[in-house]
Amino acid sequence: MTSIRRGSSSSSASSQEIRILRSDDEDSPPPSTSHPPIVIRGVGQLTMFGLNSRFDMEFPSVLTGRVAPEELMATLSRVNALLKRHINGSARWLLCGLLFCCCSFGCSMWPVVCLNRRTVTAVEKLLEAENSSLYHKLFLHWRLSTRVSQSSHRLSEYVLLIEVIPKAALLMPD
Repeated sequence: MTSIRRGSSSSSASSQEIRILRSDDEDSPPPSTSHPPIVIRGVGQLTMFGLNSRFDMEFPSVLTGRVAPEELMATLSRVNALLKRHINGSARWLLCGLLFCCCSFGCSMWPVVCLNRRTVTAVEKLLEAENSSLYHKLFLHWRLSTRVSQSSHRLSEYVLLIEVIPKAALLMPD
């Protein structure tokens, strides 16, 4: 609480006081209940440019009570089916690119790089469709992210992140 006195003489008995009340709530941010994201790593046998051929289908115990295991498994199976389709074609192009790499001065590797970008974009679009149809209603958000690989700290890999969206504080005043 801050008080300000008005008036020219301090001995005046009829001095006016103006009291300004401030709330300390504006200075401090609202309490956040942010949870660390749940990481689903790739477990496939083939990894190309950091993108693994399939992701782990195990249900994380942190999601118990938030999403049904069947819904999570259905999403992961869609992602794995998309990766299986795209990675197999990319592997063939990689072998062809390696065979002709010396003759083409490395230009034969460009189709593999472009196919990898296309695969990443397809997975991101699939996750956005899943988010908008189901997971945003459950206050969850899926995304594809790059993280430092556990096996080698110099390499990065793509992982699936499941983030918890904080609920709007309905009891907090505007």
